[in-house]
Amino acid sequence: MVAVSSDHMQDTPSTGAATRAPAVARARDPRLDFYRGIAMIIILFAHTPGNVFTQWIPARWGFSDATEMFVFCSGMASAIAFGGTFARAGWPIGTARVAYRVWQVYRAHLGLFFVLAALLAAIDMTGVSDTVYIGTLNLWRFFSDPGPQLVGLFTLTYVPNYFDILPMYLVILILLPVVMALARVNLWLLAACCVALWIFAQGALLERLGLGHLHLTLPAEPWSDRAWYFNPFGWQLVFFTGFAFMRGWIPAPPLTPLLIALATIIVVANIAVSNIGVRVFEFDWARDWRTANRGWFDKSDFGILRFVQFLALAYLGYAVAGDGGHRLIVTGKGVAARIAATTIRLTTKIGQQSLAIFLVSMVLARIIGFVWDQIGRDLATVVAGNLIGVAILIGAAYAVGWFKAHPWKVAK
Repeated sequence: MVAVSSDHMQDTPSTGAATRAPAVARARDPRLDFYRGIAMIIILFAHTPGNVFTQWIPARWGFSDATEMFVFCSGMASAIAFGGTFARAGWPIGTARVAYRVWQVYRAHLGLFFVLAALLAAIDMTGVSDTVYIGTLNLWRFFSDPGPQLVGLFTLTYVPNYFDILPMYLVILILLPVVMALARVNLWLLAACCVALWIFAQGALLERLGLGHLHLTLPAEPWSDRAWYFNPFGWQLVFFTGFAFMRGWIPAPPLTPLLIALATIIVVANIAVSNIGVRVFEFDWARDWRTANRGWFDKSDFGILRFVQFLALAYLGYAVAGDGGHRLIVTGKGVAARIAATTIRLTTKIGQQSLAIFLVSMVLARIIGFVWDQIGRDLATVVAGNLIGVAILIGAAYAVGWFKAHPWKVAK
């Protein structure tokens, strides 16, 4: 959601010396964690069934949503976590570190699936509701014929829709060593390869050109032709854009009134053809336009209009945070200043533990939805549920941070 300024960018060669330049500093960027924290909160709201808050999240105001924030910020974080390793220790060690992260995310994906499958099955066993909760995530086939689905789950050829973000992230991480190798050759070659890969992931565009058979995608289940909801070959574009900003391969844009005005125009113009434009403003022409041009903002393949709108929104986020994120540091003593400072601090804390918080939020969303099913969804209940959910994310972020600090190593 935020680009970085040149003072946080090293490794800025224009040719094959890309990864031989000085390593990027490993200091955390406060803007990265803050916007990643916002994305985590939105993801909780968006995945909670029957949550009226989802009618007003950023996705309803334009083409892009919290997924772009999550993937873009993950690219930036990967540039800090892994890019420096490639520069300092070389390609083999950098690749080994990426492989270890792939293993961590793969375990997280499997763990998330089994925890949620067990949770929903346990709810169904209680008989407290007429709803069959394993059906709410379309897990019928897994429970009726688990053998083949277990094989598919472990080989990522069975990817239920609710569990599709981490597999997409896995494939992109696997591409990262290839990207670093191409960067050693030439940055323009790297850019061309990323764009070409994105083009061949655009199913709607290829179909119009009569090249649908060239569509790059991955199968989501063996009994149908359904593909992964998040096509990693399309979504790698936004990931490696964030990666390139943080590595310094793409210079940070200057903060100028002209660019701020242009980004604002793009973001505001998107509202007319957004969900809000159709649902609230009742623009019939917008509904027709969306139907006729869905491929241009398709979420699965990451349509180009999503990218354009997100870049404009990211630039405005960059402007709001200020160069170096100095506007995220609130020092006033008034009540408003204290509230703002506390909100920023807690949101940033969530962003610092994004993988763990993502896993917690995916489980928590189903629990909150189940509770609402039992007690109702009046406004007060929904507001309370969302606030409690955010509070749990904050508590989980502090708990994860505490465990990561290994307090037992320093305890006397």
